[in-house]
Amino acid sequence: MGYGKWIGGLMGFMTMGPLGALAGFAIGSLFDNTNNLQYDQDQIYGEDSQSVNRGQRNSFLFSMLVMASYIIRADGKIMHSEMEFVRDFLRHNFGESAVTEGEQILLNLFEQRKHMDSVNPLAFKNTINQCGAQIASNLSYEERLQLLSFLAQIAKSDGYVCSEEIEALKEVAIAMGLSHQEVNSMLNLRGTSLDEAYKVLEIGPDATDEEVKIAYKKMALKHHPDRVATLGDDIRKAAEEKFQDINNAKERIYKARGIK
Repeated sequence: MGYGKWIGGLMGFMTMGPLGALAGFAIGSLFDNTNNLQYDQDQIYGEDSQSVNRGQRNSFLFSMLVMASYIIRADGKIMHSEMEFVRDFLRHNFGESAVTEGEQILLNLFEQRKHMDSVNPLAFKNTINQCGAQIASNLSYEERLQLLSFLAQIAKSDGYVCSEEIEALKEVAIAMGLSHQEVNSMLNLRGTSLDEAYKVLEIGPDATDEEVKIAYKKMALKHHPDRVATLGDDIRKAAEEKFQDINNAKERIYKARGIK
């Protein structure tokens, strides 16, 4: 999956707007001949449904890296553990060839943020919010939830999510048309306590048994892996793992309450 076949080949909705501006810096510098890149896009983009799906997938991946660059720098530092997690994350979810590419794009985004913020301290923050609005207009609700799940995993990678990271996640979620409650849900996935299980289902321990069942059905619908299948098998597989975590949370609650 070289540059020309991943983010370089079909760029989908990220060719426009604030994502396009960031892509020009973060991705354009990876190519020796930008004219050839544009030619490839013109030749391939929109030829068939598979091409459209590839463009959407690539836009999804780039959007994830843009938002990840914001989350990682939320506390003003770039932790080695976070970057190592991103490498492993890319390797596990998108294949070995995505590791070097994704890391270089992230480094370019960090550099672009430094440049933008030197002119206006709020420049990158404002761009992130604009990118969130662009993502909300072009990705389905379920696809945005999967993107948020990835970002939450990155934030949790060093074993501690600081307040700045939580606020950054909430800011990104709102910009993408999601909620603070959904951020809390994704941050509590893979927890082992009953309290964490309730947060995953976006309810409190005072919910009735019927409300628990309704909450689980709602979660099962909006997080079903089939709803992100067009983004690729690797993203669908990650969604399946998330879906299992939600089921595990439900089972803990059902067991504690004696619900059959």
